[in-house]
Amino acid sequence: MADATFSLIGIGNDIKPQSQATLVVKTTAGESFDIPVVVRLDTPVEIDYYRAGGILPYVLGQIIG
Repeated sequence: MADATFSLIGIGNDIKPQSQATLVVKTTAGESFDIPVVVRLDTPVEIDYYRAGGILPYVLGQIIG
């Protein structure tokens, strides 16, 4: 696949560990297809890290807050 764009749909604020999502692939040729995926946020603390924008922002937020 030469050039393509990727979008991940199905991830919201209510995300849970091992949630299902869909990877949407759109090629420059105009083709589009969906791939079902499992989101590898395996624990509630990993979801907290994701929501904070990463581990470092999470830790800094804990220190400051």
